[in-house]
Amino acid sequence: MPDTLIAHSAGPDGTPQSLLDHLEGVARRARTFAAAFGSAVFGDWLGWWHDAGKAADDVQAYLRGETDAPRGPDHSSAGMLAAADVLPPLAFNVAGHHGGLVDQKDLRERVERKRNEPRVVEALARARRLLEGRVPTPGPDDLPAFVGAPTPSSHRRKLAFWTRMLHSALVDADCLDTEQHFQPEKATVRAARVDLTALWSRFEAQQRTLMEGTTGPVNEVRREVYAACLARADEAPGIFSLTAPTGAGKTRSAMAFALRHALRHGKRRVIVALPYTSIIEQNADVYRALFGDEAVLEHHSAAYSREAPGTESASERRARLAAENWDAPIIVTTTVQLLESLFANRNSRVRKLHNLAGSVLILDEVQTLPPPLLRPTLEALAHLVEAYGVTLVLSTATQPALAERPGFPGLPDVREILPDPASVFDRLRRVHYEINVQTPWPWSRVAVTLFEEAQAMVVLNTIRDAMALLDEADGQDVLHLSTLLCGAHRRVVLADVRQHLARREPVHLISTQVVEAGVDLDFPLVLRALGPLDRILQAAGRCNREGRLDAGRVVIFDPEQGGLPPGAYTAGTSVTRTLLATDSPPDLDDPELPLRYFRLLYGNLREALDEENILDKWAAFNFEQVARAYRLIPDDTVPVVVPYDPPGRPGVRQAVLDRIQRQRQAFRPDYRALQPFLVSLRARLHEQAVAQHLCEEWVPGVWVWHGAYDDLRGLQMELPLLDDPVI
Repeated sequence: MPDTLIAHSAGPDGTPQSLLDHLEGVARRARTFAAAFGSAVFGDWLGWWHDAGKAADDVQAYLRGETDAPRGPDHSSAGMLAAADVLPPLAFNVAGHHGGLVDQKDLRERVERKRNEPRVVEALARARRLLEGRVPTPGPDDLPAFVGAPTPSSHRRKLAFWTRMLHSALVDADCLDTEQHFQPEKATVRAARVDLTALWSRFEAQQRTLMEGTTGPVNEVRREVYAACLARADEAPGIFSLTAPTGAGKTRSAMAFALRHALRHGKRRVIVALPYTSIIEQNADVYRALFGDEAVLEHHSAAYSREAPGTESASERRARLAAENWDAPIIVTTTVQLLESLFANRNSRVRKLHNLAGSVLILDEVQTLPPPLLRPTLEALAHLVEAYGVTLVLSTATQPALAERPGFPGLPDVREILPDPASVFDRLRRVHYEINVQTPWPWSRVAVTLFEEAQAMVVLNTIRDAMALLDEADGQDVLHLSTLLCGAHRRVVLADVRQHLARREPVHLISTQVVEAGVDLDFPLVLRALGPLDRILQAAGRCNREGRLDAGRVVIFDPEQGGLPPGAYTAGTSVTRTLLATDSPPDLDDPELPLRYFRLLYGNLREALDEENILDKWAAFNFEQVARAYRLIPDDTVPVVVPYDPPGRPGVRQAVLDRIQRQRQAFRPDYRALQPFLVSLRARLHEQAVAQHLCEEWVPGVWVWHGAYDDLRGLQMELPLLDDPVI
């Protein structure tokens, strides 16, 4: 009898969950989630069929504990075969609702194999009898209109993208319904809601307080930028750019646009994606101060509890649960987390994607999108806007040329929010550029120039260059930032730098690019090694940031013995040299210059804007291949736990290491707790370090560094550094 079938063993109340209750619960949730992109009927069907194979006798025996089998029998193949007959892409979802999305060839082989297995054929027959009359069967005519496309390959990519979004709806629905049965207390924590209308009221009140009584040209510009964002927020959803210089108040103004636009057009949440964890933490703190902890989800690999171990607060627990599926009104995350999830195949990464539908998505520091992945990235973003109700905001001081044009399939119909960006840049000129790229500088000249001011920073292209300049400055009082320092160490150095700057005390910082985009520093003198133009302009944003001087100094130099990361970075440096090494260099405060630079760069890299051939893999429904190929951070790195304890948190790192050693394995919370203490090594360096007994595998997957770790230079080893671990 159907009423006696179960989906899960006993929960906390001692009662198993009935199969029909589970299928109906998942169908109800998946239908709601998929309705956000016009696919409710498909979400409903998947919810009913994903576990219908559990009606089989052997699965029921396993669930009731009547067998000694360590794993349950296959229960997804019955629904997979039903899906293959209804609409083939749905078979990916049912087949992978536990294991993830596979490649087309693997799914096809599994379908053919399972059609000939008597046990699966019988399970399918039982499932059909169970669901007869309970669920309508969708067909091709029910597909949303956006799946259609002008060319076969783009049609297949839209269909594959839709398949991934449906998978997200199904996986999240299944997880939530199962959680409700086994851990009902979590559902209570998840239920807390913060209304966007209340957040907007809070935001408006704080903004009025902030701007009351403020005067001066900088605050006048900030008011204009804020007013422009509010005025354009009423416009129809689509793609917007916000092109404003450092110090123009982009962080608050972009959020004002997003909240006002969301309320006006019925959007569900605001998602802010930034390239570096340092600025994510900085911006998340701003948003938490505005909206409260309960409204803001900070989701990235370095996010860790601010509470002492074992005393997790309700807001911390709510945030941890919301990170699983992005069910929060305001999400602050990394560009890596966002974009890699769009191309992922693992359920843990895909689960949140359905909550992108109907959102306002702010891509901050958008110029950092990697050129080798640009074509698939832009196509996915354009598709989110076209088909999933997303409004996209491209925010930066150095706007890349992402709009579509002849020969470049970019983003369609990009609208600039500011009526006159050039005027804003002109009024916020705060630096004088000294361009010295025709005659290379030795490190001795760089060091002398660095110490011409009591407060100065130099930004270099590689860690090797930073180490060379530290050697040259030996004996001088300097600070250093690069990825040879773990995240916790970098945060302490940044706090130290800010303290010296605020007290007008001498401070000299030697850094790689980790300090550039969005990090809130204000030096009177910034030196920048010749590199990609957008990186130079971002470094300049750390000079005279608050406009306290008539003009800060930005010195652009070509290091005589300097190195460059390969690929697009070297290509960008070459374009920049062409633009700057002239008798009449361009105006670096002109917002049209980055557009010119990026057009030249993308033109030079035209054949390398889909370096991994992702568009073809995507069109072929090869989900695993796409996920492996779409990586913003190279896979050839190994993180090691370094011996650093931040002030005020002694023993935290060691306590985690001791715990995982007792467990003989590390769980997800352990990895997150260790994240602030990690430095990533290229795989080849890691192999050499292991051979020299500089690091050991503490438990599988966790490596501990036993070599030197310096308070100034960070991780040290008697091996030649490669072009950089992770910049």
